[in-house]
Amino acid sequence: MSKKSRKLIRSAAAPGAKPQTTVPAPEPEPERSFWFLPDAEPDPVDERDLHDTMKQWRHGRATRSIMEAIQDAYVALFSVVLIGAMITNLVLRAQSTMASCSTASCISARTLVPWAVWFAMLGLALGVARLFGPVLVSAAEGFWLMDAPIERSRLLSGRLRLAVIAAGVLAAAFGALTATLSGSSPLEIGLWALADGLGAAAVTAFAAAEQTRERTRVTRAVQTVLATLALATLLFTVAVAAGWTSLAAPAIVTTGAPAVAAALGLIVLIAGLVAAGRRLNLIRRARLVSGGSLVAGMQGAMYALDFGLIRDIVVERAAVERGHVTPTPGRGEGLRALLWRDLQRLRRFPRPLVPLAASVVAPYALDALGLTTVNPFVSGLILVVVLVPFLSMLRVLTRTGGLARMFPFRSSQVRTVAMIVPLLLALAWQLLTIPAFVGITSAGAERSPLDGVLIALITGLAGWLGAVRWVTAKKVDFNTPMVATESGAVPPALIFNLFRGLDMVALITAPVMLGGSPLYSFAIAGVAFVFLRGTFNMDEMKAQQEALNREKEAAKKPSGQKIKVQRPGR
Repeated sequence: MSKKSRKLIRSAAAPGAKPQTTVPAPEPEPERSFWFLPDAEPDPVDERDLHDTMKQWRHGRATRSIMEAIQDAYVALFSVVLIGAMITNLVLRAQSTMASCSTASCISARTLVPWAVWFAMLGLALGVARLFGPVLVSAAEGFWLMDAPIERSRLLSGRLRLAVIAAGVLAAAFGALTATLSGSSPLEIGLWALADGLGAAAVTAFAAAEQTRERTRVTRAVQTVLATLALATLLFTVAVAAGWTSLAAPAIVTTGAPAVAAALGLIVLIAGLVAAGRRLNLIRRARLVSGGSLVAGMQGAMYALDFGLIRDIVVERAAVERGHVTPTPGRGEGLRALLWRDLQRLRRFPRPLVPLAASVVAPYALDALGLTTVNPFVSGLILVVVLVPFLSMLRVLTRTGGLARMFPFRSSQVRTVAMIVPLLLALAWQLLTIPAFVGITSAGAERSPLDGVLIALITGLAGWLGAVRWVTAKKVDFNTPMVATESGAVPPALIFNLFRGLDMVALITAPVMLGGSPLYSFAIAGVAFVFLRGTFNMDEMKAQQEALNREKEAAKKPSGQKIKVQRPGR
Protein backbone atom coordinates (compact mmCIF):
# COMPACT_ATOMS: atom_id res chain seq x y z
CA MET A 1 0.00 0.00 0.00
CA SER A 2 1.31 3.30 -0.95
CA LYS A 3 2.02 6.04 1.50
CA LYS A 4 -0.68 8.22 -0.04
CA SER A 5 -3.34 5.51 0.41
CA ARG A 6 -2.47 4.96 4.06
CA LYS A 7 -2.76 8.71 4.65
CA LEU A 8 -6.23 8.82 3.08
CA ILE A 9 -7.43 5.85 5.13
CA ARG A 10 -6.29 7.42 8.39
CA SER A 11 -7.89 10.77 7.51
CA ALA A 12 -11.27 9.22 6.69
CA ALA A 13 -13.59 9.23 9.72
CA ALA A 14 -15.14 5.98 10.79
CA PRO A 15 -18.96 5.86 10.46
CA GLY A 16 -20.69 6.85 13.66
CA ALA A 17 -17.50 8.02 15.31
CA LYS A 18 -17.57 11.38 17.11
CA PRO A 19 -14.75 13.89 16.65
CA GLN A 20 -12.48 14.22 19.60
CA THR A 21 -12.73 17.57 21.44
CA THR A 22 -10.02 19.11 23.51
CA VAL A 23 -11.17 20.56 26.86
CA PRO A 24 -9.00 23.46 28.06
CA ALA A 25 -7.67 23.20 31.55
CA PRO A 26 -9.38 25.57 34.01
CA GLU A 27 -7.35 28.63 34.88
CA PRO A 28 -7.21 29.70 38.50
CA GLU A 29 -9.10 32.92 39.23
CA PRO A 30 -6.92 35.79 40.43
CA GLU A 31 -7.44 36.97 43.93
CA ARG A 32 -9.08 40.43 44.15
CA SER A 33 -9.21 42.81 47.05
CA PHE A 34 -11.89 45.48 47.51
CA TRP A 35 -11.52 48.79 49.37
CA PHE A 36 -14.40 51.10 50.28
CA LEU A 37 -14.14 54.85 50.82
CA PRO A 38 -14.60 55.94 54.40
CA ASP A 39 -17.85 57.58 55.39
CA ALA A 40 -16.23 60.99 55.69
CA GLU A 41 -17.76 64.24 54.54
CA PRO A 42 -16.05 65.83 51.49
CA ASP A 43 -14.13 69.03 51.92
CA PRO A 44 -16.32 72.09 51.32
CA VAL A 45 -15.60 73.91 48.05
CA ASP A 46 -16.14 77.63 47.81
CA GLU A 47 -17.70 78.62 44.47
CA ARG A 48 -15.86 81.91 44.35
CA ASP A 49 -12.50 80.23 45.02
CA LEU A 50 -13.22 77.78 42.22
CA HIS A 51 -14.05 80.60 39.85
CA ASP A 52 -10.96 82.56 40.91
CA THR A 53 -8.79 79.52 40.26
CA MET A 54 -10.18 79.18 36.76
CA LYS A 55 -9.77 82.90 36.16
CA GLN A 56 -6.15 82.78 37.34
CA TRP A 57 -5.46 79.83 35.05
CA ARG A 58 -6.84 81.71 32.04
CA HIS A 59 -5.17 85.04 32.83
CA GLY A 60 -1.86 83.35 33.59
CA ARG A 61 -1.51 82.44 29.93
CA ALA A 62 -1.95 85.99 28.66
CA THR A 63 1.02 87.36 26.74
CA ARG A 64 0.36 91.02 27.51
CA SER A 65 -1.10 92.95 30.41
CA ILE A 66 -3.70 95.69 30.18
CA MET A 67 -1.16 98.41 30.95
CA GLU A 68 1.12 97.20 28.16
CA ALA A 69 -1.79 97.27 25.72
CA ILE A 70 -2.69 100.81 26.83
CA GLN A 71 0.91 101.96 26.42
CA ASP A 72 1.00 100.56 22.89
CA ALA A 73 -2.23 102.38 22.00
CA TYR A 74 -1.34 105.75 23.52
CA VAL A 75 -1.77 107.52 20.17
CA ALA A 76 -5.33 106.25 19.81
CA LEU A 77 -6.13 107.18 23.42
CA PHE A 78 -4.71 110.65 22.92
CA SER A 79 -6.88 111.06 19.81
CA VAL A 80 -9.96 109.95 21.76
CA VAL A 81 -9.23 112.46 24.52
CA LEU A 82 -8.65 115.25 22.00
CA ILE A 83 -11.81 114.52 20.05
CA GLY A 84 -13.75 114.13 23.31
CA ALA A 85 -12.65 117.60 24.41
CA MET A 86 -13.81 119.06 21.10
CA ILE A 87 -17.19 117.34 21.39
CA THR A 88 -17.57 118.55 24.98
CA ASN A 89 -16.93 122.11 23.85
CA LEU A 90 -19.57 121.81 21.14
CA VAL A 91 -22.07 120.35 23.62
CA LEU A 92 -21.53 123.20 26.07
CA ARG A 93 -22.02 125.77 23.32
CA ALA A 94 -25.22 124.09 22.20
CA GLN A 95 -26.43 123.99 25.81
CA SER A 96 -25.88 127.72 26.29
CA THR A 97 -27.65 128.49 23.00
CA MET A 98 -30.67 126.35 23.80
CA ALA A 99 -30.87 127.66 27.37
CA SER A 100 -31.25 131.23 26.10
CA CYS A 101 -34.06 130.25 23.71
CA SER A 102 -37.58 131.02 24.95
CA THR A 103 -39.75 130.04 21.99
CA ALA A 104 -42.47 127.41 22.16
CA SER A 105 -40.35 124.86 20.30
CA CYS A 106 -37.42 125.31 22.70
CA ILE A 107 -39.65 125.06 25.77
CA SER A 108 -41.31 121.91 24.44
CA ALA A 109 -37.89 120.43 23.64
CA ARG A 110 -36.60 121.09 27.17
CA THR A 111 -39.74 119.58 28.68
CA LEU A 112 -40.60 116.64 26.43
CA VAL A 113 -37.40 115.47 24.72
CA PRO A 114 -35.87 114.14 27.99
CA TRP A 115 -39.07 112.16 28.54
CA ALA A 116 -38.85 110.68 25.05
CA VAL A 117 -35.22 109.74 25.68
CA TRP A 118 -36.17 108.21 29.05
CA PHE A 119 -38.77 105.94 27.43
CA ALA A 120 -36.41 105.10 24.55
CA MET A 121 -33.47 104.25 26.83
CA LEU A 122 -35.64 101.99 28.98
CA GLY A 123 -36.95 100.17 25.91
CA LEU A 124 -33.45 99.82 24.43
CA ALA A 125 -31.98 98.54 27.70
CA LEU A 126 -34.79 96.02 28.06
CA GLY A 127 -34.33 94.79 24.48
CA VAL A 128 -30.57 94.35 24.84
CA ALA A 129 -31.00 92.60 28.19
CA ARG A 130 -33.55 90.20 26.72
CA LEU A 131 -31.27 89.47 23.76
CA PHE A 132 -28.18 88.57 25.78
CA GLY A 133 -29.68 87.24 28.97
CA PRO A 134 -28.81 89.56 30.77
CA VAL A 135 -27.09 86.94 32.99
CA LEU A 136 -24.65 84.92 30.88
CA VAL A 137 -21.48 82.81 31.10
CA SER A 138 -18.84 81.76 28.62
CA ALA A 139 -18.68 78.30 27.08
CA ALA A 140 -15.72 77.32 29.29
CA GLU A 141 -17.50 78.43 32.46
CA GLY A 142 -20.64 76.62 31.39
CA PHE A 143 -18.68 73.40 30.84
CA TRP A 144 -16.49 73.47 33.95
CA LEU A 145 -18.62 75.27 36.52
CA MET A 146 -22.33 75.19 35.65
CA ASP A 147 -22.53 71.36 35.67
CA ALA A 148 -20.65 71.05 38.95
CA PRO A 149 -22.60 70.39 42.18
CA ILE A 150 -22.18 73.94 43.42
CA GLU A 151 -24.45 76.85 44.15
CA ARG A 152 -24.84 78.87 40.95
CA SER A 153 -26.22 81.96 42.60
CA ARG A 154 -22.85 82.79 44.16
CA LEU A 155 -21.25 82.73 40.72
CA LEU A 156 -24.03 84.48 38.81
CA SER A 157 -24.74 87.28 41.28
CA GLY A 158 -21.64 89.14 40.12
CA ARG A 159 -22.73 88.83 36.49
CA LEU A 160 -26.13 90.25 37.37
CA ARG A 161 -24.62 93.23 39.17
CA LEU A 162 -22.23 93.88 36.28
CA ALA A 163 -25.06 93.93 33.73
CA VAL A 164 -27.18 96.24 35.89
CA ILE A 165 -24.32 98.68 36.53
CA ALA A 166 -23.27 98.77 32.86
CA ALA A 167 -26.81 99.51 31.69
CA GLY A 168 -27.25 102.22 34.31
CA VAL A 169 -23.97 104.01 33.56
CA LEU A 170 -24.48 104.07 29.79
CA ALA A 171 -28.08 105.25 30.07
CA ALA A 172 -27.13 107.95 32.57
CA ALA A 173 -24.41 109.30 30.26
CA PHE A 174 -26.75 109.44 27.27
CA GLY A 175 -29.55 110.99 29.33
CA ALA A 176 -27.23 113.70 30.62
CA LEU A 177 -26.07 114.44 27.07
CA THR A 178 -29.65 114.77 25.81
CA ALA A 179 -30.71 117.00 28.69
CA THR A 180 -27.65 119.19 28.09
CA LEU A 181 -28.38 119.59 24.38
CA SER A 182 -32.01 120.50 25.12
CA GLY A 183 -30.88 123.46 27.26
CA SER A 184 -31.78 122.18 30.73
CA SER A 185 -30.30 123.58 33.93
CA PRO A 186 -27.49 121.73 35.78
CA LEU A 187 -29.96 120.45 38.40
CA GLU A 188 -32.28 119.12 35.72
CA ILE A 189 -29.34 117.50 33.89
CA GLY A 190 -28.33 115.65 37.06
CA LEU A 191 -31.89 114.53 37.78
CA TRP A 192 -32.44 113.24 34.25
CA ALA A 193 -29.11 111.40 34.29
CA LEU A 194 -30.14 109.77 37.58
CA ALA A 195 -33.60 108.91 36.23
CA ASP A 196 -32.23 107.36 33.03
CA GLY A 197 -29.55 105.41 34.86
CA LEU A 198 -31.85 104.00 37.53
CA GLY A 199 -34.56 103.27 34.97
CA ALA A 200 -32.23 101.33 32.66
CA ALA A 201 -30.79 99.41 35.61
CA ALA A 202 -34.32 98.63 36.83
CA VAL A 203 -35.51 97.18 33.51
CA THR A 204 -32.29 95.14 33.27
CA ALA A 205 -32.98 93.64 36.70
CA PHE A 206 -36.57 93.01 35.60
CA ALA A 207 -35.28 91.17 32.50
CA ALA A 208 -33.04 89.05 34.75
CA ALA A 209 -36.03 88.15 36.92
CA GLU A 210 -37.96 87.10 33.81
CA GLN A 211 -34.93 85.13 32.59
CA THR A 212 -35.13 82.92 35.66
CA ARG A 213 -38.70 82.02 34.68
CA GLU A 214 -37.93 81.48 30.97
CA ARG A 215 -40.54 84.06 29.95
CA THR A 216 -40.23 86.53 27.08
CA ARG A 217 -43.79 87.64 26.41
CA VAL A 218 -43.89 90.01 29.37
CA THR A 219 -40.59 91.67 28.43
CA ARG A 220 -41.72 92.00 24.80
CA ALA A 221 -44.96 93.62 25.91
CA VAL A 222 -43.18 96.09 28.21
CA GLN A 223 -40.67 96.91 25.47
CA THR A 224 -43.50 97.61 23.02
CA VAL A 225 -45.23 99.90 25.51
CA LEU A 226 -42.03 101.86 26.15
CA ALA A 227 -41.34 102.28 22.43
CA THR A 228 -44.91 103.47 21.86
CA LEU A 229 -44.64 106.03 24.66
CA ALA A 230 -41.34 107.33 23.25
CA LEU A 231 -42.89 107.76 19.81
CA ALA A 232 -45.99 109.45 21.26
CA THR A 233 -43.80 111.88 23.22
CA LEU A 234 -41.89 112.84 20.06
CA LEU A 235 -45.17 113.40 18.22
CA PHE A 236 -46.42 115.62 21.02
CA THR A 237 -43.15 117.59 20.88
CA VAL A 238 -43.65 118.21 17.16
CA ALA A 239 -47.28 119.19 17.71
CA VAL A 240 -46.32 121.77 20.35
CA ALA A 241 -43.52 123.18 18.19
CA ALA A 242 -45.85 123.43 15.18
CA GLY A 243 -48.47 125.29 17.22
CA TRP A 244 -51.11 122.59 16.90
CA THR A 245 -51.41 122.34 20.68
CA SER A 246 -50.01 124.04 23.76
CA LEU A 247 -48.00 122.85 26.72
CA ALA A 248 -48.78 124.51 30.03
CA ALA A 249 -46.80 122.89 32.83
CA PRO A 250 -45.76 124.50 36.14
CA ALA A 251 -42.08 125.13 36.77
CA ILE A 252 -41.88 122.50 39.49
CA VAL A 253 -42.64 119.79 36.93
CA THR A 254 -39.25 120.26 35.24
CA THR A 255 -37.47 119.12 38.41
CA GLY A 256 -40.16 117.08 40.14
CA ALA A 257 -40.90 114.78 37.19
CA PRO A 258 -37.35 113.40 36.79
CA ALA A 259 -37.10 113.01 40.57
CA VAL A 260 -40.29 110.91 40.60
CA ALA A 261 -38.97 108.87 37.65
CA ALA A 262 -35.69 108.25 39.50
CA ALA A 263 -37.54 107.16 42.65
CA LEU A 264 -39.73 104.80 40.64
CA GLY A 265 -36.66 103.35 38.95
CA LEU A 266 -34.97 102.79 42.31
CA ILE A 267 -38.00 100.91 43.67
CA VAL A 268 -38.24 98.68 40.58
CA LEU A 269 -34.47 98.11 40.69
CA ILE A 270 -34.54 96.84 44.28
CA ALA A 271 -37.55 94.62 43.61
CA GLY A 272 -36.01 93.21 40.44
CA LEU A 273 -32.67 92.45 42.11
CA VAL A 274 -34.37 90.67 45.00
CA ALA A 275 -36.62 88.63 42.68
CA ALA A 276 -33.77 87.70 40.36
CA GLY A 277 -31.32 86.91 43.18
CA ARG A 278 -33.66 84.35 44.73
CA ARG A 279 -34.01 82.39 41.49
CA LEU A 280 -30.53 82.54 39.96
CA ASN A 281 -30.05 78.82 40.67
CA LEU A 282 -32.99 78.01 38.38
CA ILE A 283 -31.52 79.40 35.14
CA ARG A 284 -30.70 76.56 32.79
CA ARG A 285 -27.10 76.10 31.65
CA ALA A 286 -28.10 76.17 27.97
CA ARG A 287 -29.73 79.58 28.45
CA LEU A 288 -26.64 80.95 30.17
CA VAL A 289 -24.20 79.61 27.58
CA SER A 290 -26.30 80.83 24.63
CA GLY A 291 -25.86 84.44 25.72
CA GLY A 292 -22.13 83.93 26.18
CA SER A 293 -21.82 82.37 22.72
CA LEU A 294 -23.65 85.34 21.23
CA VAL A 295 -21.26 87.76 22.92
CA ALA A 296 -18.25 85.73 21.75
CA GLY A 297 -19.46 85.80 18.15
CA MET A 298 -20.01 89.55 18.29
CA GLN A 299 -16.54 90.08 19.72
CA GLY A 300 -15.03 88.31 16.72
CA ALA A 301 -17.09 90.45 14.36
CA MET A 302 -16.11 93.62 16.21
CA TYR A 303 -12.44 92.72 15.80
CA ALA A 304 -12.93 93.10 12.04
CA LEU A 305 -15.33 96.04 12.53
CA ASP A 306 -17.87 94.05 10.51
CA PHE A 307 -21.21 95.38 11.76
CA GLY A 308 -22.99 93.47 9.01
CA LEU A 309 -21.74 90.21 10.49
CA ILE A 310 -22.99 91.33 13.91
CA ARG A 311 -26.45 91.83 12.43
CA ASP A 312 -26.25 88.43 10.74
CA ILE A 313 -25.54 86.83 14.12
CA VAL A 314 -28.53 88.59 15.71
CA VAL A 315 -30.80 87.64 12.80
CA GLU A 316 -29.70 84.01 13.08
CA ARG A 317 -30.45 84.07 16.81
CA ALA A 318 -33.95 85.42 16.15
CA ALA A 319 -34.54 82.79 13.45
CA VAL A 320 -33.52 80.01 15.83
CA GLU A 321 -35.94 81.32 18.45
CA ARG A 322 -38.73 81.47 15.88
CA GLY A 323 -38.04 77.86 14.91
CA HIS A 324 -39.73 77.45 11.54
CA VAL A 325 -41.90 79.20 8.96
CA THR A 326 -44.62 77.99 6.63
CA PRO A 327 -43.26 77.62 3.07
CA THR A 328 -45.17 79.45 0.33
CA PRO A 329 -44.97 78.86 -3.43
CA GLY A 330 -43.41 81.47 -5.67
CA ARG A 331 -44.85 83.21 -8.68
CA GLY A 332 -43.60 84.56 -11.99
CA GLU A 333 -40.58 83.80 -14.09
CA GLY A 334 -37.10 85.24 -14.41
CA LEU A 335 -36.32 88.35 -12.43
CA ARG A 336 -39.98 88.82 -11.52
CA ALA A 337 -39.78 85.65 -9.43
CA LEU A 338 -37.02 87.20 -7.32
CA LEU A 339 -39.06 90.38 -6.88
CA TRP A 340 -42.10 88.35 -5.85
CA ARG A 341 -40.02 86.47 -3.28
CA ASP A 342 -38.96 89.76 -1.73
CA LEU A 343 -42.59 90.85 -1.49
CA GLN A 344 -43.54 87.50 0.07
CA ARG A 345 -40.77 87.89 2.63
CA LEU A 346 -42.11 91.32 3.57
CA ARG A 347 -45.64 89.96 3.90
CA ARG A 348 -44.51 86.99 6.01
CA PHE A 349 -42.38 89.08 8.38
CA PRO A 350 -43.75 92.67 8.49
CA ARG A 351 -42.08 93.58 11.79
CA PRO A 352 -39.42 95.85 10.15
CA LEU A 353 -42.24 98.08 8.90
CA VAL A 354 -42.82 99.30 12.47
CA PRO A 355 -39.44 101.08 12.87
CA LEU A 356 -39.75 102.37 9.30
CA ALA A 357 -43.08 103.98 10.15
CA ALA A 358 -41.67 105.34 13.41
CA SER A 359 -38.71 106.92 11.59
CA VAL A 360 -41.10 109.28 9.79
CA VAL A 361 -41.25 111.30 13.01
CA ALA A 362 -37.49 112.02 12.93
CA PRO A 363 -37.52 114.81 10.27
CA TYR A 364 -40.43 116.53 12.02
CA ALA A 365 -38.65 116.37 15.39
CA LEU A 366 -35.44 117.76 13.91
CA ASP A 367 -37.38 120.57 12.25
CA ALA A 368 -39.12 121.34 15.54
CA LEU A 369 -35.74 121.55 17.29
CA GLY A 370 -34.47 124.00 14.68
CA LEU A 371 -31.86 121.62 13.21
CA THR A 372 -32.77 122.53 9.66
CA THR A 373 -29.30 122.36 8.15
CA VAL A 374 -28.42 118.86 9.31
CA ASN A 375 -31.95 117.49 8.93
CA PRO A 376 -31.27 115.73 5.57
CA PHE A 377 -28.07 114.13 6.87
CA VAL A 378 -29.46 112.90 10.21
CA SER A 379 -32.75 111.74 8.68
CA GLY A 380 -30.80 109.92 5.96
CA LEU A 381 -28.76 108.05 8.57
CA ILE A 382 -31.93 107.04 10.40
CA LEU A 383 -33.40 105.82 7.11
CA VAL A 384 -30.26 103.72 6.51
CA VAL A 385 -30.80 101.94 9.82
CA VAL A 386 -34.47 101.14 9.20
CA LEU A 387 -33.99 100.06 5.54
CA VAL A 388 -31.23 97.50 6.20
CA PRO A 389 -33.67 94.72 7.30
CA PHE A 390 -35.39 94.91 3.90
CA LEU A 391 -32.17 94.07 2.03
CA SER A 392 -31.77 90.50 3.24
CA MET A 393 -31.83 89.02 -0.27
CA LEU A 394 -29.20 91.48 -1.46
CA ARG A 395 -27.08 90.62 1.56
CA VAL A 396 -27.19 86.89 0.80
CA LEU A 397 -26.48 87.32 -2.91
CA THR A 398 -23.52 89.64 -2.38
CA ARG A 399 -21.92 87.53 0.36
CA THR A 400 -22.53 84.23 -1.47
CA GLY A 401 -21.01 84.65 -4.92
CA GLY A 402 -21.60 81.03 -5.90
CA LEU A 403 -25.34 81.38 -5.32
CA ALA A 404 -25.49 84.56 -7.41
CA ARG A 405 -23.65 82.87 -10.30
CA MET A 406 -26.25 80.09 -10.40
CA PHE A 407 -28.86 82.53 -11.74
CA PRO A 408 -28.92 82.96 -15.54
CA PHE A 409 -28.58 86.73 -15.12
CA ARG A 410 -25.81 89.21 -14.63
CA SER A 411 -24.98 90.27 -11.10
CA SER A 412 -26.07 93.83 -11.85
CA GLN A 413 -29.55 92.63 -12.85
CA VAL A 414 -29.96 90.52 -9.73
CA ARG A 415 -28.78 93.38 -7.50
CA THR A 416 -31.15 95.84 -9.15
CA VAL A 417 -34.15 93.57 -8.54
CA ALA A 418 -33.14 93.10 -4.89
CA MET A 419 -33.09 96.90 -4.47
CA ILE A 420 -36.61 97.57 -5.79
CA VAL A 421 -38.67 96.85 -2.65
CA PRO A 422 -36.49 99.06 -0.38
CA LEU A 423 -36.68 101.79 -3.03
CA LEU A 424 -40.49 101.70 -2.97
CA LEU A 425 -40.48 101.91 0.82
CA ALA A 426 -38.04 104.84 0.68
CA LEU A 427 -40.34 106.65 -1.78
CA ALA A 428 -43.28 106.17 0.58
CA TRP A 429 -41.13 107.56 3.41
CA GLN A 430 -40.30 110.60 1.26
CA LEU A 431 -43.96 111.39 0.60
CA LEU A 432 -44.76 111.31 4.31
CA THR A 433 -41.84 113.59 5.28
CA ILE A 434 -42.28 116.36 2.70
CA PRO A 435 -43.97 118.78 5.19
CA ALA A 436 -41.01 118.43 7.56
CA PHE A 437 -38.56 119.60 4.88
CA VAL A 438 -40.87 122.40 3.75
CA GLY A 439 -41.11 123.69 7.32
CA ILE A 440 -43.98 123.38 9.78
CA THR A 441 -42.64 125.38 12.74
CA SER A 442 -41.50 128.95 13.22
CA ALA A 443 -38.00 127.82 14.22
CA GLY A 444 -37.75 125.28 11.41
CA ALA A 445 -37.11 125.45 7.69
CA GLU A 446 -38.67 128.01 5.39
CA ARG A 447 -38.60 126.48 1.92
CA SER A 448 -40.90 126.48 -1.06
CA PRO A 449 -42.97 123.34 -1.67
CA LEU A 450 -40.81 122.42 -4.68
CA ASP A 451 -37.57 122.72 -2.70
CA GLY A 452 -39.07 120.71 0.14
CA VAL A 453 -40.07 117.92 -2.26
CA LEU A 454 -36.60 117.86 -3.83
CA ILE A 455 -34.80 117.74 -0.47
CA ALA A 456 -37.14 115.00 0.78
CA LEU A 457 -36.40 113.02 -2.39
CA ILE A 458 -32.65 113.54 -1.94
CA THR A 459 -32.84 112.41 1.69
CA GLY A 460 -34.74 109.28 0.73
CA LEU A 461 -32.28 108.42 -2.04
CA ALA A 462 -29.35 109.01 0.32
CA GLY A 463 -30.83 106.67 2.93
CA TRP A 464 -31.64 104.03 0.31
CA LEU A 465 -28.19 104.08 -1.30
CA GLY A 466 -26.55 104.23 2.13
CA ALA A 467 -28.37 101.05 3.16
CA VAL A 468 -27.32 99.35 -0.09
CA ARG A 469 -23.72 100.43 0.48
CA TRP A 470 -23.80 99.09 4.04
CA VAL A 471 -25.13 95.72 2.92
CA THR A 472 -23.01 95.18 -0.20
CA ALA A 473 -19.63 96.26 1.19
CA LYS A 474 -16.93 93.63 0.76
CA LYS A 475 -15.35 91.78 3.64
CA VAL A 476 -11.95 92.81 4.91
CA ASP A 477 -9.16 90.97 3.08
CA PHE A 478 -6.45 90.13 5.60
CA ASN A 479 -4.20 88.80 2.81
CA THR A 480 -3.50 92.29 1.47
CA PRO A 481 -0.49 94.35 2.62
CA MET A 482 -1.23 95.89 6.01
CA VAL A 483 -0.49 99.23 7.58
CA ALA A 484 1.75 99.36 10.64
CA THR A 485 0.12 101.11 13.61
CA GLU A 486 0.81 101.38 17.33
CA SER A 487 -1.79 98.66 17.94
CA GLY A 488 -0.31 96.29 15.36
CA ALA A 489 -0.81 95.56 11.68
CA VAL A 490 -4.17 96.72 10.32
CA PRO A 491 -5.63 96.13 6.82
CA PRO A 492 -6.25 99.43 5.00
CA ALA A 493 -9.91 98.57 4.32
CA LEU A 494 -10.59 97.90 8.00
CA ILE A 495 -10.84 101.58 8.90
CA PHE A 496 -13.39 102.29 6.16
CA ASN A 497 -15.81 99.73 7.62
CA LEU A 498 -16.74 102.33 10.21
CA PHE A 499 -18.04 104.69 7.50
CA ARG A 500 -20.08 102.27 5.41
CA GLY A 501 -23.42 103.86 4.58
CA LEU A 502 -22.44 107.09 6.29
CA ASP A 503 -20.20 107.99 3.35
CA MET A 504 -23.06 107.70 0.85
CA VAL A 505 -25.41 109.81 2.97
CA ALA A 506 -22.78 112.50 3.54
CA LEU A 507 -21.77 112.57 -0.13
CA ILE A 508 -25.32 112.88 -1.47
CA THR A 509 -26.68 115.36 1.09
CA ALA A 510 -23.57 117.58 1.20
CA PRO A 511 -24.62 119.87 -1.71
CA VAL A 512 -28.01 120.73 -0.17
CA MET A 513 -26.56 121.18 3.32
CA LEU A 514 -23.95 123.58 1.92
CA GLY A 515 -26.60 125.58 0.06
CA GLY A 516 -25.90 124.18 -3.41
CA SER A 517 -28.30 123.08 -6.10
CA PRO A 518 -30.20 119.80 -5.60
CA LEU A 519 -29.13 118.78 -9.11
CA TYR A 520 -25.64 118.04 -7.80
CA SER A 521 -27.10 115.65 -5.25
CA PHE A 522 -29.14 113.86 -7.92
CA ALA A 523 -26.05 113.52 -10.11
CA ILE A 524 -24.02 112.06 -7.25
CA ALA A 525 -26.86 109.67 -6.41
CA GLY A 526 -26.99 108.49 -10.04
CA VAL A 527 -23.27 107.78 -10.15
CA ALA A 528 -23.45 105.97 -6.80
CA PHE A 529 -26.32 103.82 -8.05
CA VAL A 530 -24.35 102.78 -11.14
CA PHE A 531 -21.46 101.60 -8.99
CA LEU A 532 -23.54 99.98 -6.25
CA ARG A 533 -25.63 97.89 -8.64
CA GLY A 534 -22.43 96.17 -9.81
CA THR A 535 -22.19 97.64 -13.31
CA PHE A 536 -18.40 97.70 -13.06
CA ASN A 537 -17.85 94.55 -11.01
CA MET A 538 -14.16 93.85 -11.52
CA ASP A 539 -14.34 90.30 -10.19
CA GLU A 540 -17.15 89.38 -12.56
CA MET A 541 -15.43 91.04 -15.52
CA LYS A 542 -12.21 89.17 -14.75
CA ALA A 543 -14.07 85.85 -14.59
CA GLN A 544 -15.78 86.57 -17.93
CA GLN A 545 -12.44 87.44 -19.53
CA GLU A 546 -10.90 84.18 -18.33
CA ALA A 547 -13.87 82.21 -19.69
CA LEU A 548 -13.50 83.88 -23.11
CA ASN A 549 -9.80 83.08 -23.18
CA ARG A 550 -10.50 79.43 -22.47
CA GLU A 551 -13.07 79.29 -25.26
CA LYS A 552 -10.61 80.84 -27.73
CA GLU A 553 -7.90 78.35 -26.81
CA ALA A 554 -10.36 75.48 -27.19
CA ALA A 555 -11.41 76.72 -30.65
CA LYS A 556 -7.79 76.85 -31.86
CA LYS A 557 -7.20 73.16 -31.02
CA PRO A 558 -7.81 70.58 -33.80
CA SER A 559 -10.93 68.51 -33.36
CA GLY A 560 -8.99 65.26 -32.90
CA GLN A 561 -6.41 66.61 -30.44
CA LYS A 562 -7.00 66.32 -26.77
CA ILE A 563 -7.20 69.46 -24.69
CA LYS A 564 -4.64 69.48 -21.93
CA VAL A 565 -5.93 70.77 -18.63
CA GLN A 566 -3.32 72.24 -16.33
CA ARG A 567 -3.16 70.58 -12.95
CA PRO A 568 -4.14 73.04 -10.20
CA GLY A 569 -1.27 74.03 -7.95
CA ARG A 570 -1.44 73.54 -4.25
